[in-house]
Amino acid sequence: MGCAFEAAGYEKDLGRVSVSNRPDLCEYQCNGAMAGAKRYKKAPIMIAGEVAEKLAGSKVFKEVEAVAPGFLNLKLSEEFLFEYVKEMQKAEKYGIELEKKEKIIIDYGGPNVAKALHVGHLRSAVIGESVKRISRYVGHDITGDIHLGDWGQPMGLVMTELRERKPDLPYFDESFEGEYPDEAPFTVADLEEIYPAASAKSKVDEDFKARAMEATFKLQSGVRGYRALWNKIIDVSVSDLKRNYDNLNVHFELWNGESSVHELIPGMIQQMKDGGFAYLSEGALVVDVKEETDTKEVPPCMLLKSDGAAKYDTTDLATILDRTEKYHPDKIIYLTDKRQELYFTQIFRCAKKTGIVDPETKLIHIGFGTMNGKDGKPFKTRDGGVMRLEYLIKEINDEMLKKIKDNAAEKGYDIDENEALETAKTVGMAAIKYGDLSNQPAKDYIFDIDRFTSFEGDTGPYILYTIVRIKSILNKYKEQGGDVAAAQLVCPANDSEKELMKLLAGFNAMMLQAGEELAPNRVCAYIYDLANAFNHFYHETKILSEEDESRKAGLIALLDLTKNIFETCIDVLGFEAPDRM
Repeated sequence: MGCAFEAAGYEKDLGRVSVSNRPDLCEYQCNGAMAGAKRYKKAPIMIAGEVAEKLAGSKVFKEVEAVAPGFLNLKLSEEFLFEYVKEMQKAEKYGIELEKKEKIIIDYGGPNVAKALHVGHLRSAVIGESVKRISRYVGHDITGDIHLGDWGQPMGLVMTELRERKPDLPYFDESFEGEYPDEAPFTVADLEEIYPAASAKSKVDEDFKARAMEATFKLQSGVRGYRALWNKIIDVSVSDLKRNYDNLNVHFELWNGESSVHELIPGMIQQMKDGGFAYLSEGALVVDVKEETDTKEVPPCMLLKSDGAAKYDTTDLATILDRTEKYHPDKIIYLTDKRQELYFTQIFRCAKKTGIVDPETKLIHIGFGTMNGKDGKPFKTRDGGVMRLEYLIKEINDEMLKKIKDNAAEKGYDIDENEALETAKTVGMAAIKYGDLSNQPAKDYIFDIDRFTSFEGDTGPYILYTIVRIKSILNKYKEQGGDVAAAQLVCPANDSEKELMKLLAGFNAMMLQAGEELAPNRVCAYIYDLANAFNHFYHETKILSEEDESRKAGLIALLDLTKNIFETCIDVLGFEAPDRM
């Protein structure tokens, strides 16, 4: 289209094409003549007419119409679409080509050790994993880091409570020189009870709080027993975290924590002092990060508190320094609650100003909204507490199990209990992840179990049900003696077939856009449209009963490609489809 504008004597950028909002009139439209009217002081309908003439006989469009006041209405050629999709089907990754591959670090975990994962951890894990998978699929070199909270006051609280409960443990005897026990003196369940108890105690008992601060200092100073106990806490907690993240199909390449950069902090702070960036303000060491263009106040970034203790700011800056030195990334992406936007503005500006990150490295914060209950408030348990993530997953899985059994009974087939359980887990994961990812990350959303687990509408189970339907048809074709791998695409013969093929042709542009915008919701919107188009096609088209064997094989090839595109999309969203539901 740009070439047609250029051939007619106009600038190429006017030839942008969009999907028509009036599909009854045309499939695509171009409004470039409207934009060019002012630029060239010419009636838009005249520009549109000239461009339409240049497109006469085009292999791309079978219909090009200039309509008042200057729109170009376009209908795609079935032959061109067929050839495009056929080439796309043969190409690796369907022909996706990235102009510039980047090295990216993504920080999307952030749980504190010794604490159970709760629903507040869901969005960072689910969105972050999908952003990572999309970026990797389009061709970037991307590494995920959990960035554990394993070094601050929570550790001191846990150790102090442990000392009160088990004062005879050798870890607290600073004269002990022997080997510490191999087995941890607690389970993960113990830790999950100890931390909230210690946290609550520190809020009302000043002496306990002071002892917890002292324990934190001893840990960070390298006192042998405290370091050994810390290692036990890490081992037990990380094993449980890996189990829970595995259940979410979320995986990290790096399992670093705040502790991994502890040794870098003194040198980094000295560098900031020597560079004239860090100064004392009311006893605290800070770096100014405000800019002249700020419309709101941006406070200084605090490196050390007045008592000399490091803050999250300090460890986050040291982590940027560590990632820069080890990986030299083009981008570092952070996934956190959007309410931390100001905090990351301070951190990113401080990192750039003090030179601890390469000047060309992009620092990006994806701030996500809250997951709310039906009352519009942050999701809680029935008694008002924060729900553990594994309980939420179980609640979804139980609901899916019931629906899967009901569906099997309704359709008159027996389903094995183990198969039903595994299918429920697979579909439940799709319900959770699609329910989250189909929203723009920054938006709050209502977690509605009834809606998320529905087999109808814009839901994960509806997407999977569509894929299962395609699998069923392909399996029946094989049972009839057909060879799916040998089936060849044919030119679309009707509107529903063409519409399905058009959506398949849009896969590359969609995936590249999702990667550029770091937006999994783009993938969700695409597969929902694809599911609707396929189901419309399915209800209008004879497939297995088609008498023309060549056409039947062509339809099977179209279904196989549709299934493969679906499975690629749900894989980057972090879930999969069962064989039947």
